[in-house]
Amino acid sequence: MNLEKVSQLLYQLKIVNQEMTAKFEKSTGFSITRYQLMMILKCKGRCSQTQLQNELKIDSAAVTRHLKLLEEKNLVKRQRNKDNNREVFVEITDEAKADLERCAREHDNSVHESEQTLNIGLSDSEEEELLELLTKLVK
Repeated sequence: MNLEKVSQLLYQLKIVNQEMTAKFEKSTGFSITRYQLMMILKCKGRCSQTQLQNELKIDSAAVTRHLKLLEEKNLVKRQRNKDNNREVFVEITDEAKADLERCAREHDNSVHESEQTLNIGLSDSEEEELLELLTKLVK
């Protein structure tokens, strides 16, 4: 792919990211990173901050900032490892689980896809293909 095509592709990804992220945050009330962080904790259970950092591919200071905000809202609990004081474990609260379920229910219960705030205008197979292609680019 020539440089102009690469530039066009990257610019389109940037625009899509900005628009979809704003829609996501408006619809759920969560930043995409904090939502993803809570989903990791919901699926995997208690994790260390380092595990979250690796999963989210963000630096340790960013993980700490996100966790501080979530902890202030009683959506996560942090606890130091008793055997290694430098390690911090994080777990999701019942309140956060309920919020995540509410978000999913509100999104999924829209009668028509056109009513879904986060409808991206792709068929199910196109969404799957896009996810596969973007995942391939990250690896």
